[in-house]
Amino acid sequence: MTDLSSVLSRADQNLPASLERLFGFVRIRSISTDPAFKDDCRKAAEWLAADLREIGFEASVHDTAGHPMVVGHHPGAVADAPHVLFYGHYDVQPVDPVELWEDDPFDPKVKDLGGGRKIITGRGSSDDKGQLLTFVEACRAYKDVHGSLPVRVTVLFEGEEESGSPSLQPFLEANATELKADYALVCDTGMWDADTPAITASLRGLVGEEIIVTAANRDLHSGMYGGAAANPIQILSKILAGLHDETGRVTLEGFYDGVEETPANIKAAWEKLTGGRNDFLDEVGLSELAGEKGRSLLELIWARPTCEINGISGGYAGQGFKTVIASKASAKISFRLVGHQDPEKIRDSFRAYVQSRLPADCSVEFLKHGGSPAIQLAYDSPVLTKAKTALSEEWQKPALVVGVGGSIPIVGDFQNMLGMESLLVGFGLSDDRVHSPNEKYDLKSFHKGIRSWARIMAALAG
Repeated sequence: MTDLSSVLSRADQNLPASLERLFGFVRIRSISTDPAFKDDCRKAAEWLAADLREIGFEASVHDTAGHPMVVGHHPGAVADAPHVLFYGHYDVQPVDPVELWEDDPFDPKVKDLGGGRKIITGRGSSDDKGQLLTFVEACRAYKDVHGSLPVRVTVLFEGEEESGSPSLQPFLEANATELKADYALVCDTGMWDADTPAITASLRGLVGEEIIVTAANRDLHSGMYGGAAANPIQILSKILAGLHDETGRVTLEGFYDGVEETPANIKAAWEKLTGGRNDFLDEVGLSELAGEKGRSLLELIWARPTCEINGISGGYAGQGFKTVIASKASAKISFRLVGHQDPEKIRDSFRAYVQSRLPADCSVEFLKHGGSPAIQLAYDSPVLTKAKTALSEEWQKPALVVGVGGSIPIVGDFQNMLGMESLLVGFGLSDDRVHSPNEKYDLKSFHKGIRSWARIMAALAG
């Protein structure tokens, strides 16, 4: 199966029909977080299963405690072809505030923005219905031309990604044997810009902690008790202030265990992307980098671990003034992890640090808010190298290897539960307005995304 050019030509010919299928998919109001749209979520799952069966997949809808999963299988052209698991989600975010939409969120259309740029409008057009269908339509083009696929394909489409994926881990546990593949493909990320494709090689992990420091057994009058009674706000402030040293490094014992330096060639490539500028900060009214000294912008947000204080509360914060020493003070802290940092070791180290700085007659309560390890695909991974070459050929620009500062829990689940690394290739743009009114997806992203997946499948098949 070497005739890739015919597959790409068929993808071009199919584009009008591919658009119509996307329009039909977007019209389904599959809002997972609102129980009023439960039937719509099932309708979306059934729509996907039927579409997969149309191109020869063995596909079915699986019930869960929440919204259903869609699983499909298709053999490759040869029995020992590489086996990939493609993941996407059919659920979408609520559309509120609906009055800010220029068009009906569930009545998609193509709009011409001028200058040769056309966009597809509608909720889910980018996140993740349009991106999901780029892969399905690539499979369709392959089937039209060759009658088979160059790799063995399993697909997993879930309907709860936008509402926390409560059914996903139980489903993976129960169906691990069926879903296990050589590696996973995920299309829920973005490009560097409208003309430059990107592969996401790293995702930071996350540890969330909430602490509540208690001193006296009730709020106290600061005139009567001030200077004698412990003040939990002051205690908490000292604890939080001590989490970083003067260079911006986190002070927790063992915090940097498992953190590796980014290869020099990768850092150099990242530096070229920004030219040393901090435009990223300019957009939010800032001009100077915080965090670890001596690190570049992209290194700080993609490849270094962090400790951030996300909220503090305690005492009286209402109108006017109240001279009170609060009984309790609390804070929420998140740690973004990289490399091989262990979430539970970070959590334990943080708790030990807090305990060591409490006065003897004060207490602390810890509340756990999730934890997941970082994901790092080897920069010299054969899978990454093949995908990078395929993308570069399609877009006629070198594909970039980038990081993401946030977390995508499903990628960690694939690694930890199914033993699979994930290749994250997406075609979203920064102005797609995902989760916001007037979500859109560039027509070019949809079209070339289909062609890109056809090239990637061919490259993976060797």
